Amino acid sequence: PQILYIRVSWPVEQSMVPLPPRPCPTYKPSGSLPKELLDLTHLLHWPSTPGDAGDLLASTSPQTSTYHLRDPSQASYTLGGYLEAILIARDHQGRPKTCGGDLFRAQLLGPHLKAGVPGDIQDLENGTYLLSFPLLWAGQAQVQVRLIHSSEAVGVLRGIWRDQWATVDFTGYFRGPTGYEEIVTCNVNPLLTGEEESTCHYRDEDSGELWFCARPPTLPCDTLVGHSSGHYWNVTTPHEEALLAWNVTDKALPQGISPIWVAEESNKSLVPSPQQPCRPGIPGPKPSGFYHQGVWHSLSCSSRSFSTVDSILGCLAGHVIHMIGDSTLRQWWEHLCDTVPSLKPMDLHTTYQTGPLMAVETAQGIVLHWRAHRWPLRSLRTPVASLHSVVRELGGLAGGPHTVVVLGLGAHFTTFPPSVFVQRLTGIRAAVAALLAREPHTLVVIKLANTGYKSVYGSDWFTLQVNRLLRAAFADLRVAFVDAWEMTSSLALPDQIHPGRLIVHNEVNFLLSFICPT
Repeated sequence: PQILYIRVSWPVEQSMVPLPPRPCPTYKPSGSLPKELLDLTHLLHWPSTPGDAGDLLASTSPQTSTYHLRDPSQASYTLGGYLEAILIARDHQGRPKTCGGDLFRAQLLGPHLKAGVPGDIQDLENGTYLLSFPLLWAGQAQVQVRLIHSSEAVGVLRGIWRDQWATVDFTGYFRGPTGYEEIVTCNVNPLLTGEEESTCHYRDEDSGELWFCARPPTLPCDTLVGHSSGHYWNVTTPHEEALLAWNVTDKALPQGISPIWVAEESNKSLVPSPQQPCRPGIPGPKPSGFYHQGVWHSLSCSSRSFSTVDSILGCLAGHVIHMIGDSTLRQWWEHLCDTVPSLKPMDLHTTYQTGPLMAVETAQGIVLHWRAHRWPLRSLRTPVASLHSVVRELGGLAGGPHTVVVLGLGAHFTTFPPSVFVQRLTGIRAAVAALLAREPHTLVVIKLANTGYKSVYGSDWFTLQVNRLLRAAFADLRVAFVDAWEMTSSLALPDQIHPGRLIVHNEVNFLLSFICPT
C-alpha cells in the first residue's frame, strides 16, 4: 500500500510547542502511471520569479501592463488565420517587469455573435508574453486580456502548495450505541488532526488510500459515522493577502487593440469542425474549440447539438450513466433531469450535496447516477458509508457498450499538495485501465476542472496544475476529455465555480457527442 506523508510548515499559536520531526515513509507513485506523471517537477513547471521583497508596488499591475498587435493593423483578416500580439507586464509604477510567471488570460471575443475562443499565451520569462488567437469566425472580433494573478501572487500560491500539508481540515462524527456523539478533526495526514500520537487510521481497501481522524475521547475508531467540512486555515501574511486582494486579481488590462474584422473565406463564416466523429482517444488540439452563437464548436471532432428532448432521449436510450466527482459534475446530472421531463429523480433519502443521486427513464431504459468522490470532500455533514471511493465504484462495474462513466475531479484537491492528487489518480487510473481491459466498449469521459476560484484555497492557478495532472494520468488510455477549463474561459462571462446554464448545456452536449457520435 502507498502511504502519503509530506513535510510541512504551518502556522501555530505562540503557545504551542512545535512537534519534533519524525521519520516519514516516502510516497512513491505507482509504476502503472505514465512516466510523464512521475516527474511532477517537469509536469508542473512554472517560471520561477524573484520575490518582491515586500514591495507591493513592484508586483505586476493590471492597470499599467499593456499589449499591442505584433504586426501592423490590417483592414480585414482572413478566416482561419491568426492574430498575434505582444504583452508587456509592468509593475504598479509602470516599470517593465524583467521576469515572467504572471497568470494572464487572453480571449478573442465576438460579443454580438456570442463568440469566443481562448488565446494561447507564451511566457518568454522576461516580462514579455506572446499572444496568439485563431480567427475562427467571420465578423467582428475583440481581444481581451485579464491578469488573474501577478507572478508575485503565483509565488505565494506555489509556496503554499509546496510547503503546506493542507489549508483546510475536516470534521469527523463518532456515535456510540446510545446515540451519544463525539466530534473530532480529520485530515489526509495524522499530523494535521491535532492529535499526532493518538489517531484513528482508515484505509480504503480498494484504493489503499489512508484517512486520519483524531481519536475521540471515549468512543472507538470504528464508530465514525459522519463527515463534513471543517475549517479554512489562515496561511497568508498581510503582505501575501495584499498580493491576492480583489483589486489586483482577475482584472482586465486597458484595451490595447481595436476591434478587428475577419472576412469570410469561400463563402464560409466559420472554420468547420473536423469530420471525424467524437471518439475516445482522439488527440486534443489547442484550443479544443470555440463558441459561436452560444454553441461550442469542437476542433477535435464533429460535435453535435442535442437541442430537443427527443434527441437527448434517443441518444441516452438503453444507457446507464455513472457520474462520480464533485458538484460541477452534479450540474450535468441536474441539467439532464431539468431538460428531460420524463427523466425522474428517485428519492434515495441521502444528503443531496454528496449523493448518491439517481434518475430513471423507464420507457427508454435510461439510468442516470451521480455521487461525490470520497474524502477529502468539503461538504455538509454526510454519512461516511455514502462516501465510496471512485476505485470501489469502478471496480463494481461490468462495463460494456451501454455503460458510460464520467469522472470529474479537481476542485477539492487544490487545498493539498499535488502529491495528494497524484496518489488519488494512481488508483483511479489503474481502475479505469482495468475496466477498459475487461470491457473495451465502455465509454469513460474525464471532465477537466473549470475556472472559478481566485483564492489561496482554490485559485485558477491550482486548477491549471490539477488539469495538467488529469491529462497526464489518462493520456495513454482510450478515454474522452471534456475541456471544461476552456469551455468556462472562452466567453465574456464572470467566472463561477458552478458555471451558468449556457456553459453546462454545452458541456453536456459534448458528452452526448461521445455517447452518440453519429
